[in-house]
Amino acid sequence: MKIRKLLALSLVVLLVLGLLAGCGQKAEPPKEEPKPEESQKEEPEKKRIKVGLVYDIGGRGDLSFNDSAYAGLKKAEQDFGLEVTDLEPSGGGEDREQLLRLLAEDGYDLIFGVGFMFTDHIAKVAEEFPDVKFGLIDGAVEDIDSSSNISCLLFKEHEGSFLVGAAAALKSESGKVGFIGGMKSPLIERFEYGYLAGAKYVNPKIETFSDYVGTTGDAFKDPVKAKELALKQIKAGADVLYHASGASGIGMIEAATANKKLSIGVDSDQSLTATDEQKPFILTSMMKRVDNSVYETIKDFVEDKFEGGYRVFGLNDDGVGYAVNDFNKELISDIQPKLDEMKDKVVKGEIKVPADKNEYEEFKNEYEEFLKALK
Repeated sequence: MKIRKLLALSLVVLLVLGLLAGCGQKAEPPKEEPKPEESQKEEPEKKRIKVGLVYDIGGRGDLSFNDSAYAGLKKAEQDFGLEVTDLEPSGGGEDREQLLRLLAEDGYDLIFGVGFMFTDHIAKVAEEFPDVKFGLIDGAVEDIDSSSNISCLLFKEHEGSFLVGAAAALKSESGKVGFIGGMKSPLIERFEYGYLAGAKYVNPKIETFSDYVGTTGDAFKDPVKAKELALKQIKAGADVLYHASGASGIGMIEAATANKKLSIGVDSDQSLTATDEQKPFILTSMMKRVDNSVYETIKDFVEDKFEGGYRVFGLNDDGVGYAVNDFNKELISDIQPKLDEMKDKVVKGEIKVPADKNEYEEFKNEYEEFLKALK
């Protein structure tokens, strides 16, 4: 009995001691989850590069110069994830400078002016916005170097025109070929005299015609006038015609097609945008790779390699050339070896292609003397 009482008393004591021990323990505060490191926080979205482009007169849809620039811009947009915009000057282009400044004020990083008529405007706006980069197509701002925020993108149009001039003469059955320029200017004369020289090179007896649509920027958007000039040359016997006249050249192509004569496009491969009726009569196009110049300049900017100064594209780097595609390959394949032979001679410096009237007259005289010496 005493043993039972002792056991019961012991159990009570142990129970009381256990309760006291439990009450005496301090509760540990809940452990805090470790805070994420600052490096694990999401980085703010990177600012997209903004590129703007202002067209020359004639604008987008000229199937030539401006459309080529647009193609380069759109390819770069797709490849580099850019924010892009393109603007067209009104009327005779009086607001070129205003549009450039508008883009610069709106935070655009790189801005293109398409055409030599932007030269003075870009020079002025670039000085006002030294942190903005500018690409000037076909114009040359004086006294700039690689540190400048202006990159002048220039072409040896006379070299490419030399090859299509040869193509015209080789394909002509009448021995007469024609040229139609847009605005009378040193730039368009490079197309003209290169073309005439190429024709003379393969046929010294070839007869050539040259006409210009006008003397202002409007000459690049007057297809009616260009068509009149083309019809005049066709009536005089020309059976192959070449133009360097922007949107005006559409009229020349229409006139040539209607009279079953051959035409040569410019800047872009114009057979790709021609109608089904016109395609069989487009011999080739003088390719002026404005698209590549725009794309490469944007690529350099994206890769932090932009340089100011002057960049010249010619036959040596395929900056100019002639078009061959599914529409004209049968028409031109027989003369390609001759054209490629001439290209090789130009690249090697064996032929100096004239770029203006004085050089053309000198070229003709020297070539005639050369031919006489062969007899």
